[in-house]
Amino acid sequence: MNAQTGTADDGVEGVVLITGIMAAGKSTVAQALAERLPRAAHVRGDVFRRMIVSGREEYEPGAGGEAEAQLRLRYGLSAAAADAYAAAGFTAIVQDVVLGPELKRYVDLVRTRPLYVVVLAPRPEAVTAREAARAKTGYGEWTVEALDSGLRAETPRIGLWLDSSELTVDQTVSAILARLGEAAVA
Repeated sequence: MNAQTGTADDGVEGVVLITGIMAAGKSTVAQALAERLPRAAHVRGDVFRRMIVSGREEYEPGAGGEAEAQLRLRYGLSAAAADAYAAAGFTAIVQDVVLGPELKRYVDLVRTRPLYVVVLAPRPEAVTAREAARAKTGYGEWTVEALDSGLRAETPRIGLWLDSSELTVDQTVSAILARLGEAAVA
């Protein structure tokens, strides 16, 4: 897929970060995007959180200290994994919740260019419906409204912001590929 035109060719190069609030569709969209590309790896950020067997501190509202340090460790590990996959010739599709000022920090962690940032930003009512329909629950102390508000008010407008409220997974992936040039960051 040509990043500038969205037309099929030999594939997207580099790293694509797909972020958004919980239940925005990141995992499903990242997997579907990776499956559309000829040579791609799906880097699931949450895997690095789950690798901590003992001493794990969950990142909750107002968390700092160790929880914040572990979040940044997770981001550093996923960025390094993405760089390694890209260096080996794979398109690395990273999927994680990277919001607020952490988005700019994450962009700085990834050495590979091109780097594309896609922020899935469906409306809160669409996220609430998706959260209710899925087997896992991610919200705990968080609320859809609070995370959505933080996304929209505190997250820098980097990359492609896509309201996927009315889109299927396939339509979302097609929109990303068609507008990938808008997602490129320096």
